[in-house]
Amino acid sequence: MAGVGADGGGDTEMGGWSELLNTSTKLLEQAAPTPHFPTLQRNLDQLEVLSTKLKAKTIRAEAPSQSLSATRLLAREGINAEQLTRDLKSFELKTTFEDVFPSEATSVEEYLQQLHEMAIVSSIQGAQKDNLKSFNNYMMQVLEDDWQKEKRDFLQSLSRLSTLPKRNTNLAGGLSRYALMPSSASSPQASSGLPAAEVMPIPNKTIIDSKSSVYAGVVKDLNDARGRSLPFSPATAFRAAYESLSLDATGLKSVTMQKVWHLIQALVGEGLTHRNVSTKMSLVVGARRHLEWGHEKYIIETINSQPALAALGGSVGNLQKIRAFLRVRLRDHGVLDFDASDLRRQPPVDTTWQQIYFCLRTGYYDEARQVAQSSRAAYNFAPLLAEWITTNGAVSSETALTASEECEKMLRMGDRPGRPGYDRKKLLLYAIICGCRRQIDRLLKDLPTLFNTIEDFLWFKLSALREYSSASSSNVANEGLVPYMLEDLQNYLNKFEPSYYTKSGKDPLVYPYILLLSIQSLPAILYLSKEVGEEGYHVDAVHISITLADHGILPEGVGSGQKMGVMDACAEADSIIWQYGSIYLRNGNLDLALEYYAQAAAAMGGGEVSWIGQGNADQQRQRSSMLKQLLTEILLRDGGIQLLLGPSGMGEEGELKKYMMDWRSRQQFLLEAAHRCQEAGLYDKSVEIHKRVGAFAMALQTVNKCLSDAVCALAQNMLDGESRAVALIQSGNEILETARYSSEASVQDKDLISEQQIILRQLEAILHIYRLARAGQTVDALRETIKLPFLHLDPQSSNVSVDVFRNLSPHVQACVPDLLKVALNCMDNVRDTDGTLRAVKSKLFVGPVRLVGVKIRENCHFS
Repeated sequence: MAGVGADGGGDTEMGGWSELLNTSTKLLEQAAPTPHFPTLQRNLDQLEVLSTKLKAKTIRAEAPSQSLSATRLLAREGINAEQLTRDLKSFELKTTFEDVFPSEATSVEEYLQQLHEMAIVSSIQGAQKDNLKSFNNYMMQVLEDDWQKEKRDFLQSLSRLSTLPKRNTNLAGGLSRYALMPSSASSPQASSGLPAAEVMPIPNKTIIDSKSSVYAGVVKDLNDARGRSLPFSPATAFRAAYESLSLDATGLKSVTMQKVWHLIQALVGEGLTHRNVSTKMSLVVGARRHLEWGHEKYIIETINSQPALAALGGSVGNLQKIRAFLRVRLRDHGVLDFDASDLRRQPPVDTTWQQIYFCLRTGYYDEARQVAQSSRAAYNFAPLLAEWITTNGAVSSETALTASEECEKMLRMGDRPGRPGYDRKKLLLYAIICGCRRQIDRLLKDLPTLFNTIEDFLWFKLSALREYSSASSSNVANEGLVPYMLEDLQNYLNKFEPSYYTKSGKDPLVYPYILLLSIQSLPAILYLSKEVGEEGYHVDAVHISITLADHGILPEGVGSGQKMGVMDACAEADSIIWQYGSIYLRNGNLDLALEYYAQAAAAMGGGEVSWIGQGNADQQRQRSSMLKQLLTEILLRDGGIQLLLGPSGMGEEGELKKYMMDWRSRQQFLLEAAHRCQEAGLYDKSVEIHKRVGAFAMALQTVNKCLSDAVCALAQNMLDGESRAVALIQSGNEILETARYSSEASVQDKDLISEQQIILRQLEAILHIYRLARAGQTVDALRETIKLPFLHLDPQSSNVSVDVFRNLSPHVQACVPDLLKVALNCMDNVRDTDGTLRAVKSKLFVGPVRLVGVKIRENCHFS
């Protein structure tokens, strides 16, 4: 209607309005008058004004009533609503009762009915979401398991491939990028046996390449030290090698590999001795020391973050650090007792138990004992703490009972009014001394928020656990003090999936870190070995295996629920190390393959003790068997003999002497390896090994076997037969020359050598006949054939009734049929002027060669 009174309206528009006015007038006349509504008359201008007012009123009515009410309220309070709207950064919308429940639901029954229906709908929706999430997680887990299985099968298929080399084959060409080796593994520098200091990472290397390089240097140093019976700390060396890479400088993850290596170093306790403590408990003590080291770093960081509040000053003592830390931690609780100057004022906060707890938590045991002995509040606790420190937690049953009774008293009493939380540290300390499973479980159940971090939780559990001994089992059972053991902690931690610890893979090292802290080293290694990614955690897993195996502690870290023996745990580590070394082998880097193979065999033998022969008989047998198997793999490769045996001898100048010091052991190993070479068809290597051992007769026997095959190939017109035969004859002559001047050959060996020499000469004569026949010199070939003494074809000699053919070597026997064929072919091409050839032919089928002659006659034509 805005255009009703507008200027410039056309005749058409006015005509329309006139028609509308006439229609309205007629309707008004037809309508019956009513007393309720008075008659109103408005012209067009008035209608336009009223329409405009009505539109403005409608717009105002559409605005939210809450906004208008708020604006009026702000105006009454003198607040500018427009300015408030501009300054407002955020707001919150809340539903009203009417938004949730209909206005009709005014009774209690209707309200409860609506509430019940909403609860059911919410439960159904929540269950649907949980089911969908569980289904997705299950499908992802199935896919991941399938992928891991495929990857494992593929890796195992690679490891099962024959380790026998193929001639002129590029072994490194088939390796894919997932492999454990760096691409430069077969470089001249890496395989030249340079010192570890020279095998350093270079720029533009991947993380896997860098780790492999520095770790390989440490493995070399480790093997060298063990071979020379020198002390060596592998955990310390591996940690230093990793830190030299500076890979954890960003600090985005809560657990880094540097932290894991420090834990490994603490677990094995290099440089430390734990007296009167079992291997398992020494691992527990090591894990606890690592957590204390981490808490000390946290305390120092806290003090440095607020130096004014900490007020450490020039004091550098451990107790002063703890008190400076407490000033920051308890800054909102008032004056602390060690800072109070005027005791007549408001009583200060008693921090006795806080000081003792944090001293122990940080590894300051002497300071904790000092605070307990000097405090009136902890006077009765001081002797209990002193015994716990002295015995590494193995307190007497009387001490444990006293601490248990004190725990019961505090749990019944609860937190005292006005002092919330401070006695909790006292409760924790008595629970640690007690070490009772029932008290610890009750404490954690009643106070679920007792620990802020999982490190605090694990430190408490590791400090409280005991080793259950049969000697004290009766006393413990009588008092009801069943100790909290390592298996209890492991079972509790294993109830949660790995994704719970790793935050669905965002912090991947947390789970293996937890496993290592709970002395489940083997599951931790297996978990890391499956993490084949850019971070190279599988490379770390191999060298963690080497470290723990070298210290002989892998059997103690199998974990709860795993029914594995000592050798099973060692075999797992051996398999991981061997598979890693086999990649070097396939790359052609025999030097590093040998280093890792030596560690794989040592893992089977119990680690360091296997190098010096201190392991038990079964471990020594397992190590020897594995070492022979792995060294044979290297020996069969191109360059393996040169690496293990050196330029000459049986290993005195090579690497073999480092792993087999006894001459007899080396000789037996090499003879077995040569036999395996023969079975695999690697005759050249078999001959070379037999020559190194001094078994010249066996070397000649192998040469004669190969020469026999070459002569037969020549008879079949194969092209490479003659060249191969010539090389073999030369090799046989060299063996005879070496044996002649060797002092190792006995009289019996010389007789065997003479027998093989005769066979060599017989085969050489047959080869000469073939050459003459192929050159067309049939008369000469026939003459040389008749001269062969073992055929007895001389027409002037009498027929031989004794079958001397049986005494021929099988290698010569294999050549006789083809030789006789050549002889017959020569006879066919020579004229028999005096009957000599007929006499020779007749001798082919009588006497010593009758059986062979029958076969020849079936396929030949005689003139």
